[in-house]
Amino acid sequence: MVFSLKSGEQEGTFCMGDDIPALVTDHGGSIWTAYGDEGIYGGHPESAAGLAGWSTEGQATWAPEGRLPDAPLEGCTAATEGDRVWLVWYSGSRRGGTFLTRITPSTGEVTSWPSPVRDPDGFAVRGHRAVLTRRVHNQRATEVVRAELAGDTWSVTDRRKMRVPGRVVMRCGQGRDGFLWLRAGNTWLRIEA
Repeated sequence: MVFSLKSGEQEGTFCMGDDIPALVTDHGGSIWTAYGDEGIYGGHPESAAGLAGWSTEGQATWAPEGRLPDAPLEGCTAATEGDRVWLVWYSGSRRGGTFLTRITPSTGEVTSWPSPVRDPDGFAVRGHRAVLTRRVHNQRATEVVRAELAGDTWSVTDRRKMRVPGRVVMRCGQGRDGFLWLRAGNTWLRIEA
């Protein structure tokens, strides 16, 4: 459902598929999704590609079309950086791994890198710096990992466990222009990349 920011009234509805663990909107209002395995293999045509871009009217505007290093199995998190969108996902093949995929909608450019963190639940990026998080299951803590892009590789520069005001909610970490917004209990934390 799409709601008006001014009136709060519903403006439209459309279907983007099933099992969407990661969703983010860009500055132009387009919607970007990374699907889970039940969506990808569940027979819903909108979910089958694993990653997708949508207009605010529900029209498919972007699909991977063979530009990924492997086939997605599960979306982890998503972020924006200026006019770029980042989708973080992992594959299910033997060579597998977790990937950071940057999409530039204006040019169609798609670039993917192996992630320095396996299955992160939060991600934000600014330039060549990134912050990724992994919640500590059933505890009021999260692992905060800082990384830098040098050449073609993201390398960890700092890793620490951070106590937070409440349990980190699964799939509630999204990056916006260099800041990670992470939900912990009833609090939103802002972590700079």
